[in-house]
Amino acid sequence: MFELLNALNGIVYIVLEAIWWIIIVQAVLSWLIAFNVINTSNEYVRNGLYALDRMTEPLYRPVRKVLPDLGALDLSPMVVLLAVIILQGPVRENLFAALMRAAA
Repeated sequence: MFELLNALNGIVYIVLEAIWWIIIVQAVLSWLIAFNVINTSNEYVRNGLYALDRMTEPLYRPVRKVLPDLGALDLSPMVVLLAVIILQGPVRENLFAALMRAAA
């Protein structure tokens, strides 16, 4: 039972880390598009942006319902990143404790 909980904890940590990186990549790409560094008429760029949007929109939608509309400024990625960081704390501690118990 302990091994199963440890494995689930590791999976949750990896998923949270992947979500964190996906949001960071999407934010950087959106800045590059805003400053016309990336050409959005390229099919590969457009497909990559579409895939990132499809992955992150379910995370942003509930946050956008709560946050006030600030026009062009979208704070929902920052709120989701803060939530991921807050969730990673206990997961990381449990994973570290499990690794220490396994080493002992």
